Amino acid sequence: MPTPLVPPDQPPGISPLPAAEVRRRFLAFFAARGHTVVPSASLVPAGDQTLLFTNSGMVQFKEVFTGAEKRSYTRAVDVQRCLRVAGKHNDFEEVGRSPRHHTFFEMMGNWSFGDYFKREAIHWAWEFLTVEMGIPGERLAATTYTDDEVAWAIWRDEIGLPPERMARWGNVEAGDDKNFWRMAEAGPCGPCSEIHYDRGAHLSEGPECVPDHSETCPRWTEIWNLVFMEFDQLPDGPRVALPFSSVDTGLGLERLATVLQGVLSNYDTDLFTPIHATLRRLLGHDPEVFEAERFSYQVIADHSRAMTFLIADGVLPANEGRGYVLRRIIRRAVRHGRLLGRREPFLVETAATVIEVMGEAYPLLRDERERILAAIAREEVQFARTLDAGTAQLEEALIPLTDAERVVGRRPEDVAPDAPVLAGAFAFRLHDTYGFPIDLTIELAAEHGVRVDRAGFEVALGEQRERSRGGRKAELARHAQLTAQYDEILRRAGATTFVGYESTSAECRVLAILRDGTAYDELTGSGEAEVILDRTPFYAEGGGQVGDTGELREAGGGSPLLAVEETFRPAGTLVVHRGRLHGRLRVGETVSAEVDPGRRARTMRNHTGTHLLHRALRNVAGSGARQAGSLGSPDYQIGRAH
Repeated sequence: MPTPLVPPDQPPGISPLPAAEVRRRFLAFFAARGHTVVPSASLVPAGDQTLLFTNSGMVQFKEVFTGAEKRSYTRAVDVQRCLRVAGKHNDFEEVGRSPRHHTFFEMMGNWSFGDYFKREAIHWAWEFLTVEMGIPGERLAATTYTDDEVAWAIWRDEIGLPPERMARWGNVEAGDDKNFWRMAEAGPCGPCSEIHYDRGAHLSEGPECVPDHSETCPRWTEIWNLVFMEFDQLPDGPRVALPFSSVDTGLGLERLATVLQGVLSNYDTDLFTPIHATLRRLLGHDPEVFEAERFSYQVIADHSRAMTFLIADGVLPANEGRGYVLRRIIRRAVRHGRLLGRREPFLVETAATVIEVMGEAYPLLRDERERILAAIAREEVQFARTLDAGTAQLEEALIPLTDAERVVGRRPEDVAPDAPVLAGAFAFRLHDTYGFPIDLTIELAAEHGVRVDRAGFEVALGEQRERSRGGRKAELARHAQLTAQYDEILRRAGATTFVGYESTSAECRVLAILRDGTAYDELTGSGEAEVILDRTPFYAEGGGQVGDTGELREAGGGSPLLAVEETFRPAGTLVVHRGRLHGRLRVGETVSAEVDPGRRARTMRNHTGTHLLHRALRNVAGSGARQAGSLGSPDYQIGRAH
């Protein structure tokens, strides 16, 4: 559950700066000290297969640290948008529960690539916090890596920190990564020095409330991490020295904003309060209800920011990869809207507020506004159709398992090891039938004091994948069999001559008859069949235009033999007429092939309309506008252009 909000002991002299002003001053401070201002990179790492998302400021500079890439500058400053929902750095489960963890956040950083090192990094960080931001030095503490004597001496002898506000932590060889930073399991890394802010002794929760426990103790908050890049961790290999020493710092904008604005939770800064206000307006909640429902409010606020930025960076909801993470985020937000009593769509409203709050710093949000909101609306409506039914099924299954009091926000890891267990097969049915992400099932079950058999879920999921693979194999085998048949007919009987430009009807000879991949000399009765003719007036699907439909009749226009529902070209110039058989067909006999002329005419008009529109677009937008696929049918034309 969220930490109870206790007013911090705000010292005099700290100005309650808006987050936008903090962001501006940070860039200006380091620009004045010779740093090039570099734009934020996308949340989707460019060309980096080791990361699903940009999880820190250093991602776009990774190759610069190793010497593989050289920039026109050796000092940089930026404000990087980051997402931590996968891999080594994953804060998804803490969102809403912790006052300072998020999926999406902004990391302000200053960088040195073989230029300055520990002394300048520490001195400038101290100057920015104590002079530019006005934070009293006696409220700051620093930690260093265990054997980093250089950084320790700078803090003690040059900055003048007293021993009681300094600490050494970490031992990588013993498996303790504290004060040793790595972006991922492999890549640039090095010892670091953290700067912590003391909110006041009145928030201390006993002797264990020291900076080392700043993630759980409300007295302390880590605000800045100064990383001294010295090593490159090779995949499954040793850690080697980088070609030059560098600096990578990360100052969390949300965390610094809490210090400057005198609040305990990131969610009470001006980065989040406008989202809360939008949601409160939609729900009609007063401040008292908001406090009671803070957990769900905070989940929705965080996830609204994450989904907005992900879609802006080109990610769309999907069933795998980055799209699946986005889908999880949206669906979890929808579910928490239900917990608050909201049944109508609402995420478009909260996302629009995110764009309003962040659009000046990130113009991409404004440029992509309509696309962002449309994608969110589609996904929310799609999931809302099944959420209620899936939740009802899940809660019905949970009732007989436990009579424990439901606790919204209970962590899955806080559920007792001997608690009742929901069957993995049932969790899979929710996933398969209702689109319930397994994470959502685990979260809701935890609220009821129930664990989920995750291993059983994975077994059921694996079995489904095997069935799918088996089905695909069967379909591929059938396709291969048909292709072989078509190739043999083409080799033996030759091509089908298209005569449809001259007429919509013709007398034709039957070359082959197929059903379920088997060739027949004669076929009688009803059911699906494929017929290949020596010549045909039927236009086969191609070039974005659907194939003709019509009838094959007895010679001279007699009784119907085959209602042609689909015409396509599977091999070379061979044309297949697929449809429903009405009578008796024989290989070698002559039939009348008659196209539906009205449908052909409507399809042609729509297809021609695409080319006229494309020509008009090129006239207006220039030669850069080009057609990139279309579907021409008798009822509509769908075109795509770039």
